[in-house]
Amino acid sequence: MARKQNKQDALDYHALGRPGKIEVIPTKNTKTQWDLSLAYSPGVAEPCKEIHKDVENVYKYTAKGNLVAVISNGTAVLGLGDIGPEAGKPVMEGKAVLFKIFADIDVFDIELNTKNVDEFVQVVKAMEPTFGGINLEDIKSPECFEIEERLKKELKIPIMHDDQHGTAIISSAALLNALELVKKKIDKVNIVVNGAGAAAMACVKLYVALGAKRENIIMFDKDGVINVSRPNLSDMHRQFATKSKVTELAEALKDADVFVGLSVGNVVTPNMIKSMAKNPVVFAMANPDPEIAYDLAIASRPDVIMATGRSDHPNQVNNVLGFPYIFRGALDVRATQINEEMKLAAVHALAELAKESVPDIVNLAYNERNLFFGPRYIIPKPLDPRLLSHVAPAVARAAMDSGVAQQPITDWEAYIEVLNKRLGLDNQLFRVIGTKARQDPRKVVFAEADNLKVLKASQVVREEGIAYPILLGNELRIRNLAAENGIELDDTVIIDPKSDEMHDKRHKFGELFFKKRQRKGFNQYEAKKVMRERNYFGCMMVETGEADALISGLTRNYPDTIRPALQVIGTEDNAKRVAGMYIINTKRGPLFLGDTTVNFNPTAEELAEITILVANEVRQFNITPRIAMVSYSNFGSSPTPEAQLVSRAREIVKQKDPTLIVDGEIQAAMAFNQEILKDSYPFSELLGQEVNTLIFPNLAAGNIAYNLLQEVAGFDAIGPVLLGMKKPVHILQLGSTVRSIVNMVNIAVVDAQHKCCDGKSKK
Repeated sequence: MARKQNKQDALDYHALGRPGKIEVIPTKNTKTQWDLSLAYSPGVAEPCKEIHKDVENVYKYTAKGNLVAVISNGTAVLGLGDIGPEAGKPVMEGKAVLFKIFADIDVFDIELNTKNVDEFVQVVKAMEPTFGGINLEDIKSPECFEIEERLKKELKIPIMHDDQHGTAIISSAALLNALELVKKKIDKVNIVVNGAGAAAMACVKLYVALGAKRENIIMFDKDGVINVSRPNLSDMHRQFATKSKVTELAEALKDADVFVGLSVGNVVTPNMIKSMAKNPVVFAMANPDPEIAYDLAIASRPDVIMATGRSDHPNQVNNVLGFPYIFRGALDVRATQINEEMKLAAVHALAELAKESVPDIVNLAYNERNLFFGPRYIIPKPLDPRLLSHVAPAVARAAMDSGVAQQPITDWEAYIEVLNKRLGLDNQLFRVIGTKARQDPRKVVFAEADNLKVLKASQVVREEGIAYPILLGNELRIRNLAAENGIELDDTVIIDPKSDEMHDKRHKFGELFFKKRQRKGFNQYEAKKVMRERNYFGCMMVETGEADALISGLTRNYPDTIRPALQVIGTEDNAKRVAGMYIINTKRGPLFLGDTTVNFNPTAEELAEITILVANEVRQFNITPRIAMVSYSNFGSSPTPEAQLVSRAREIVKQKDPTLIVDGEIQAAMAFNQEILKDSYPFSELLGQEVNTLIFPNLAAGNIAYNLLQEVAGFDAIGPVLLGMKKPVHILQLGSTVRSIVNMVNIAVVDAQHKCCDGKSKK
């Protein structure tokens, strides 16, 4: 399915609710007058005096050490060009988001209304006391070169123009690995570069630093080959001007080993690729259209190693592989600059990481069975959680070795542990689920398609390539609702189970249903009649394979929605019951909660079965479940029947699966407090474990917990996820938001991928 960018969705994303994408949140308590007296007057005077005594204390008492400015004048924004500082602000906010979610770096975006180099440098220089580092962004060439060079000389904090160096660092790592695979030496290969802007110049400079020979590089810009005979070349371009007599790109590519494209799309033909040397390396990095399409290049030369800037092909050269982690390492040793040694360290760290065994969560995210170092995997994937703990330490160490670190790291194991805890190794789960769903979309039935939220969600999942929606309901009503709200249905399938057109289908489904339920309360007439109801009809579509998953429950209560699913589809062969689970996205990582929606007061045996159902689902996400079975008691401290039931359930779980990390009964707070656990209950299996799964003793406790976490604490949630069903049926919470519905569809599609035997998309 081709992904379609919806203009209104993009505008709504930035405009609705709090405008923009970022906010400032206090990191200390501010609830009482005492707190405020410490935060501001009179308490704030004390850190002010300490910083006045020694300016280095600013890193101890303020956020400077983790604060980066993303600064632009909007003169070279994305593919939009010189659109001005205000129009470039959404991009700078977006860059701030990436810094935060990938490296836990706080960012202020700053847009300057000047094109004058002196003014730009003067303003940024004056802001040095505020920031721990400066990321220059979207500044046009050649001014960007002078601005960066001057700021690096005049400031004592890390400075990097990511448009230049980000692509250079990522592509350099890819180049080293590609050349290793084809057994070629970087100092021997002939390199052709199409494009001579900021990124291209940074690339060739870094390639030379890695060993490439200037005489083996031929560069082109919009005016043709950059030759020593060309007049009016800048000093930057003159150092890479060729003495070669070639004048055309096709001529230059003949027998070339490497092509690097940083220009415009579709300027390289299959014949040009065919003319290159054996085992050519082609980095077609123009966006959104590469210099030559991936499939076209592969078809023309099976021996080619190809990289692009696109996420839908192998080997994406994506700047997010670099800048968050480079700044993280630089900030953590309080580096005075980002120098060549630090950039090269990032290159080698990325190249080496691609050779290591790939974690299951990365394979899950990209719908791969087993990613491994080779032509289709020469650089790590952006969702690889190891990037932070691999690249940042390498950069930090290089800063120390090159003498620009002011706060050296002495305990590297402790540092890496701190990095992993910043975001939680499993905290990419939500993005992983969405990425995996898009890799292999499935047909999802929406039983309540005459609801505006459901209709909006169906549009999102269709346009995002998550699923192929099938809408159930009155077609005229659905189309009118869509037209009134600007929702495009395009070729979306709409089915009205009550319509005359569905008479034969209802009859067929009714016959199948009657065979299942003829001795369980349904007569033949009732079995056919009930197929007019959308939940029964939709479940039967899933049961017969006409659809892969069902989403329902937005406007109906839980029992009325789950009953058709149990009667039509039923539970998995090894499951005696179903259970509900929520996934809560917390700072420490995802938290899995069960049972939250189905079983009111389970017995010990039933609670054990629920625990195993939840554990199996957590494993589906390639996460090791670490389970606390919670109660109001700690390991027998309250000898009540309710507490003993949880304790007995834990015993049954361990009998059925001794390998499972599970303990209880335990109070919820105790499960997360390692210090008290160590002092009071050192025998616990949860000691030294980061609990990621909570099993509640009854429905009331689970339901209350997830509602508080979602509504009061404000955590993102996916759920309820229905466990134990033979085929994917997922029931929405009453009043779910569009975002919640989309999250649930992601889960349903991934669920269908696991439960479907053929492993192929169903269109």
